[in-house]
Amino acid sequence: MVALSRSELDYIEGGVKHDLRSDGRGRYHFRNLSIQVGIIPQANGSARVRLGGTDLIVSVKAELGSPRSCRPNYGSIEVMVECSATAGPEFEGRGGEDLNMELSRALQRCFVGGPSGAGAAIDLSTLGIVASKFCWELFVDCLVVNSDGNLLDALSIGAALSNTGIPSVKVTGNTASEDDADLEVGDNPDEFARLDASKVPLIITLTKIGRHYIVDATPEEEMGMSSAVSVAVNSKGLILGLTKRGDGGLDPSVVTDMISVAKHIARDLIVLVDTEIAAAELRAAENQ
Repeated sequence: MVALSRSELDYIEGGVKHDLRSDGRGRYHFRNLSIQVGIIPQANGSARVRLGGTDLIVSVKAELGSPRSCRPNYGSIEVMVECSATAGPEFEGRGGEDLNMELSRALQRCFVGGPSGAGAAIDLSTLGIVASKFCWELFVDCLVVNSDGNLLDALSIGAALSNTGIPSVKVTGNTASEDDADLEVGDNPDEFARLDASKVPLIITLTKIGRHYIVDATPEEEMGMSSAVSVAVNSKGLILGLTKRGDGGLDPSVVTDMISVAKHIARDLIVLVDTEIAAAELRAAENQ
Protein backbone atom coordinates (compact mmCIF):
# COMPACT_ATOMS: atom_id res chain seq x y z
CA MET A 1 0.00 0.00 0.00
CA VAL A 2 1.23 3.49 -0.83
CA ALA A 3 2.26 5.46 2.26
CA LEU A 4 -0.24 8.07 3.40
CA SER A 5 0.61 11.75 3.43
CA ARG A 6 0.69 13.78 6.64
CA SER A 7 -2.61 15.41 5.66
CA GLU A 8 -4.28 12.03 5.17
CA LEU A 9 -3.01 10.79 8.54
CA ASP A 10 -4.27 13.98 10.21
CA TYR A 11 -7.67 13.43 8.58
CA ILE A 12 -7.87 9.89 9.99
CA GLU A 13 -6.79 11.05 13.44
CA GLY A 14 -9.32 13.90 13.37
CA GLY A 15 -12.12 11.50 12.49
CA VAL A 16 -11.19 9.16 15.33
CA LYS A 17 -11.06 12.13 17.72
CA HIS A 18 -14.65 13.08 16.82
CA ASP A 19 -15.86 9.45 16.84
CA LEU A 20 -16.60 9.51 13.12
CA ARG A 21 -14.26 7.43 11.01
CA SER A 22 -13.82 7.84 7.27
CA ASP A 23 -16.20 4.94 6.51
CA GLY A 24 -18.91 6.30 8.83
CA ARG A 25 -18.29 4.00 11.79
CA GLY A 26 -17.77 4.98 15.38
CA ARG A 27 -14.64 4.03 17.29
CA TYR A 28 -16.02 0.73 18.60
CA HIS A 29 -18.02 -0.44 15.60
CA PHE A 30 -17.05 -3.42 13.44
CA ARG A 31 -17.54 -3.67 9.71
CA ASN A 32 -20.08 -6.08 8.21
CA LEU A 33 -19.41 -9.70 9.18
CA SER A 34 -20.47 -12.80 7.25
CA ILE A 35 -19.72 -16.46 7.99
CA GLN A 36 -20.13 -19.62 5.93
CA VAL A 37 -19.56 -23.09 7.42
CA GLY A 38 -18.99 -26.53 5.95
CA ILE A 39 -17.37 -25.19 2.80
CA ILE A 40 -14.75 -27.98 2.71
CA PRO A 41 -16.65 -31.32 2.87
CA GLN A 42 -13.59 -33.49 3.61
CA ALA A 43 -12.59 -31.39 6.63
CA ASN A 44 -13.85 -32.02 10.16
CA GLY A 45 -14.80 -28.37 10.37
CA SER A 46 -14.46 -25.38 8.06
CA ALA A 47 -15.56 -21.79 7.75
CA ARG A 48 -15.18 -18.77 5.51
CA VAL A 49 -15.15 -15.39 7.21
CA ARG A 50 -15.54 -11.99 5.62
CA LEU A 51 -14.98 -8.94 7.81
CA GLY A 52 -15.22 -5.88 5.63
CA GLY A 53 -12.83 -6.64 2.79
CA THR A 54 -10.81 -9.16 4.82
CA ASP A 55 -11.57 -12.63 3.49
CA LEU A 56 -10.20 -15.91 4.88
CA ILE A 57 -10.87 -19.66 4.98
CA VAL A 58 -10.25 -21.94 7.96
CA SER A 59 -10.31 -25.74 7.94
CA VAL A 60 -9.85 -28.23 10.78
CA LYS A 61 -8.64 -31.77 10.16
CA ALA A 62 -8.58 -34.47 12.86
CA GLU A 63 -5.94 -37.18 12.49
CA LEU A 64 -4.93 -40.09 14.72
CA GLY A 65 -1.57 -39.68 16.37
CA SER A 66 0.49 -40.50 19.44
CA PRO A 67 0.44 -38.27 22.54
CA ARG A 68 3.58 -36.67 23.87
CA SER A 69 5.34 -38.66 26.59
CA CYS A 70 4.98 -35.76 29.05
CA ARG A 71 1.19 -35.60 28.48
CA PRO A 72 0.11 -39.19 27.80
CA ASN A 73 -3.64 -38.54 28.15
CA TYR A 74 -3.81 -35.46 25.93
CA GLY A 75 -4.25 -34.75 22.26
CA SER A 76 -2.84 -31.73 20.45
CA ILE A 77 -3.75 -28.75 18.29
CA GLU A 78 -1.48 -27.18 15.69
CA VAL A 79 -2.35 -23.89 14.00
CA MET A 80 -0.91 -22.75 10.70
CA VAL A 81 -1.71 -19.46 8.99
CA GLU A 82 -0.82 -18.79 5.37
CA CYS A 83 -1.36 -15.41 3.78
CA SER A 84 -1.74 -15.70 0.03
CA ALA A 85 0.74 -13.56 -1.88
CA THR A 86 -2.27 -12.07 -3.68
CA ALA A 87 -3.86 -10.99 -0.37
CA GLY A 88 -1.67 -7.90 -0.29
CA PRO A 89 1.78 -6.67 -1.34
CA GLU A 90 3.08 -6.97 2.23
CA PHE A 91 2.69 -10.76 2.02
CA GLU A 92 5.22 -11.26 -0.75
CA GLY A 93 8.57 -12.90 0.03
CA ARG A 94 10.14 -12.93 3.47
CA GLY A 95 7.65 -10.43 4.90
CA GLY A 96 4.81 -12.87 4.28
CA GLU A 97 6.68 -15.72 5.97
CA ASP A 98 7.32 -13.65 9.10
CA LEU A 99 3.70 -12.54 9.28
CA ASN A 100 2.47 -16.11 8.83
CA MET A 101 4.58 -17.22 11.78
CA GLU A 102 3.48 -14.29 13.96
CA LEU A 103 -0.22 -14.93 13.32
CA SER A 104 0.16 -18.70 13.77
CA ARG A 105 1.82 -18.26 17.16
CA ALA A 106 -0.81 -15.76 18.32
CA LEU A 107 -3.68 -18.14 17.49
CA GLN A 108 -1.82 -21.14 18.92
CA ARG A 109 -1.50 -19.35 22.26
CA CYS A 110 -5.24 -18.66 22.25
CA PHE A 111 -6.05 -22.38 21.97
CA VAL A 112 -3.47 -24.12 24.13
CA GLY A 113 -2.02 -21.40 26.37
CA GLY A 114 1.59 -21.87 27.47
CA PRO A 115 3.92 -24.82 26.81
CA SER A 116 2.47 -26.71 29.78
CA GLY A 117 -1.09 -26.23 28.54
CA ALA A 118 -1.96 -23.86 31.38
CA GLY A 119 -4.77 -21.56 30.39
CA ALA A 120 -5.82 -23.73 27.46
CA ALA A 121 -9.12 -22.78 25.82
CA ILE A 122 -9.59 -26.34 24.52
CA ASP A 123 -9.54 -29.23 26.98
CA LEU A 124 -6.89 -31.35 25.26
CA SER A 125 -7.72 -34.31 27.50
CA THR A 126 -10.94 -34.73 25.49
CA LEU A 127 -8.73 -35.54 22.50
CA GLY A 128 -7.04 -38.47 24.25
CA ILE A 129 -8.05 -41.99 23.19
CA VAL A 130 -5.65 -44.50 24.77
CA ALA A 131 -3.12 -43.18 27.27
CA SER A 132 0.41 -43.04 25.82
CA LYS A 133 -0.84 -44.77 22.66
CA PHE A 134 -3.41 -42.88 20.63
CA CYS A 135 -4.91 -39.42 20.54
CA TRP A 136 -6.52 -36.97 18.16
CA GLU A 137 -4.34 -34.32 16.57
CA LEU A 138 -6.22 -31.30 15.27
CA PHE A 139 -4.64 -29.32 12.44
CA VAL A 140 -6.12 -25.86 12.00
CA ASP A 141 -5.16 -24.38 8.63
CA CYS A 142 -6.02 -20.75 7.89
CA LEU A 143 -5.73 -19.23 4.41
CA VAL A 144 -5.97 -15.46 4.06
CA VAL A 145 -7.48 -14.76 0.65
CA ASN A 146 -7.61 -10.98 1.00
CA SER A 147 -6.35 -8.68 3.72
CA ASP A 148 -8.24 -5.46 4.40
CA GLY A 149 -7.12 -4.78 7.97
CA ASN A 150 -7.75 -6.33 11.39
CA LEU A 151 -6.45 -9.69 10.26
CA LEU A 152 -5.85 -11.29 13.67
CA ASP A 153 -9.40 -10.61 14.90
CA ALA A 154 -10.91 -12.07 11.72
CA LEU A 155 -8.73 -15.18 12.03
CA SER A 156 -9.89 -15.72 15.62
CA ILE A 157 -13.52 -15.67 14.41
CA GLY A 158 -12.79 -18.24 11.71
CA ALA A 159 -10.75 -20.46 14.01
CA ALA A 160 -13.41 -20.70 16.73
CA LEU A 161 -13.71 -24.47 15.98
CA SER A 162 -17.37 -24.48 17.04
CA ASN A 163 -18.48 -26.57 14.05
CA THR A 164 -15.70 -29.17 14.36
CA GLY A 165 -16.84 -32.78 14.71
CA ILE A 166 -14.60 -35.51 16.13
CA PRO A 167 -15.31 -39.05 14.83
CA SER A 168 -16.38 -41.70 17.30
CA VAL A 169 -13.70 -44.27 18.16
CA LYS A 170 -14.11 -47.81 19.48
CA VAL A 171 -11.02 -49.35 21.07
CA THR A 172 -10.66 -53.13 20.98
CA GLY A 173 -7.86 -55.55 21.76
CA ASN A 174 -5.05 -55.09 24.25
CA THR A 175 -4.78 -51.38 25.02
CA ALA A 176 -1.52 -51.99 26.90
CA SER A 177 0.16 -52.77 23.59
CA GLU A 178 0.05 -50.44 20.62
CA ASP A 179 0.56 -53.39 18.26
CA ASP A 180 -2.38 -55.33 19.70
CA ALA A 181 -4.82 -52.44 20.11
CA ASP A 182 -7.35 -51.89 17.36
CA LEU A 183 -9.22 -48.67 16.67
CA GLU A 184 -12.49 -48.56 14.82
CA VAL A 185 -13.14 -45.01 13.62
CA GLY A 186 -16.73 -44.21 12.79
CA ASP A 187 -17.49 -42.49 9.50
CA ASN A 188 -21.09 -41.48 10.20
CA PRO A 189 -21.18 -37.66 10.54
CA ASP A 190 -24.32 -37.94 12.67
CA GLU A 191 -22.27 -39.73 15.33
CA PHE A 192 -19.43 -37.21 15.43
CA ALA A 193 -18.87 -35.51 18.81
CA ARG A 194 -18.95 -31.73 18.67
CA LEU A 195 -15.72 -30.25 19.98
CA ASP A 196 -16.34 -28.07 23.03
CA ALA A 197 -15.21 -24.63 21.87
CA SER A 198 -17.20 -22.65 24.43
CA LYS A 199 -14.01 -21.32 26.06
CA VAL A 200 -12.22 -20.42 22.83
CA PRO A 201 -11.65 -16.66 22.83
CA LEU A 202 -12.18 -14.04 20.20
CA ILE A 203 -9.43 -11.49 19.75
CA ILE A 204 -10.29 -7.82 20.05
CA THR A 205 -7.57 -5.51 18.75
CA LEU A 206 -7.67 -1.91 19.96
CA THR A 207 -5.64 0.36 17.70
CA LYS A 208 -4.45 3.64 19.23
CA ILE A 209 -4.60 6.66 16.94
CA GLY A 210 -3.81 9.97 18.59
CA ARG A 211 -5.33 9.94 22.08
CA HIS A 212 -8.09 7.46 21.24
CA TYR A 213 -8.36 3.84 20.16
CA ILE A 214 -10.61 1.99 17.76
CA VAL A 215 -11.62 -1.57 16.86
CA ASP A 216 -11.54 -3.30 13.48
CA ALA A 217 -9.03 -0.91 11.94
CA THR A 218 -8.71 -0.58 8.17
CA PRO A 219 -5.26 -0.73 6.53
CA GLU A 220 -5.21 3.08 6.30
CA GLU A 221 -6.00 3.41 10.00
CA GLU A 222 -3.33 0.85 10.87
CA MET A 223 -0.80 3.00 9.04
CA GLY A 224 -1.66 5.91 11.34
CA MET A 225 -1.48 3.99 14.61
CA SER A 226 1.07 4.53 17.36
CA SER A 227 0.39 1.13 18.94
CA ALA A 228 -2.17 -1.65 19.12
CA VAL A 229 -3.18 -4.09 21.85
CA SER A 230 -4.85 -7.42 20.99
CA VAL A 231 -6.87 -8.93 23.82
CA ALA A 232 -8.13 -12.53 23.69
CA VAL A 233 -11.45 -12.74 25.56
CA ASN A 234 -13.73 -15.77 25.89
CA SER A 235 -17.46 -16.01 26.59
CA LYS A 236 -16.78 -16.14 30.36
CA GLY A 237 -15.05 -12.76 30.20
CA LEU A 238 -11.66 -14.33 30.92
CA ILE A 239 -8.53 -12.84 29.36
CA LEU A 240 -6.50 -15.62 27.72
CA GLY A 241 -3.89 -13.52 25.95
CA LEU A 242 -2.52 -10.02 25.46
CA THR A 243 -0.27 -8.83 22.65
CA LYS A 244 1.09 -5.37 21.88
CA ARG A 245 2.29 -4.09 18.52
CA GLY A 246 3.77 -0.78 17.46
CA ASP A 247 6.54 1.48 18.70
CA GLY A 248 4.42 3.81 20.82
CA GLY A 249 4.51 3.37 24.58
CA LEU A 250 1.36 2.90 26.65
CA ASP A 251 0.70 4.00 30.20
CA PRO A 252 -0.43 1.09 32.41
CA SER A 253 -3.71 2.88 33.10
CA VAL A 254 -4.37 3.06 29.35
CA VAL A 255 -3.71 -0.67 28.96
CA THR A 256 -6.12 -1.38 31.82
CA ASP A 257 -8.79 0.72 30.15
CA MET A 258 -8.19 -0.98 26.80
CA ILE A 259 -8.66 -4.38 28.40
CA SER A 260 -11.92 -3.22 29.99
CA VAL A 261 -13.17 -1.90 26.63
CA ALA A 262 -12.14 -5.13 24.89
CA LYS A 263 -14.09 -7.24 27.41
CA HIS A 264 -17.20 -5.10 26.89
CA ILE A 265 -16.95 -5.28 23.09
CA ALA A 266 -16.22 -9.02 23.16
CA ARG A 267 -19.56 -9.76 24.86
CA ASP A 268 -21.51 -8.31 21.94
CA LEU A 269 -19.18 -9.73 19.30
CA ILE A 270 -19.38 -13.27 20.72
CA VAL A 271 -23.19 -13.11 20.58
CA LEU A 272 -23.00 -11.86 16.98
CA VAL A 273 -20.55 -14.58 15.93
CA ASP A 274 -22.62 -17.32 17.60
CA THR A 275 -25.73 -16.02 15.81
CA GLU A 276 -23.94 -15.91 12.46
CA ILE A 277 -22.58 -19.44 12.89
CA ALA A 278 -26.02 -20.80 13.86
CA ALA A 279 -27.56 -19.14 10.80
CA ALA A 280 -24.76 -20.45 8.58
CA GLU A 281 -25.24 -24.01 9.89
CA LEU A 282 -28.98 -23.76 9.20
CA ARG A 283 -28.33 -22.61 5.64
CA ALA A 284 -25.82 -25.42 5.11
CA ALA A 285 -28.33 -28.01 6.40
CA GLU A 286 -31.05 -26.69 4.11
CA ASN A 287 -28.75 -26.94 1.09
CA GLN A 288 -27.82 -30.58 1.72
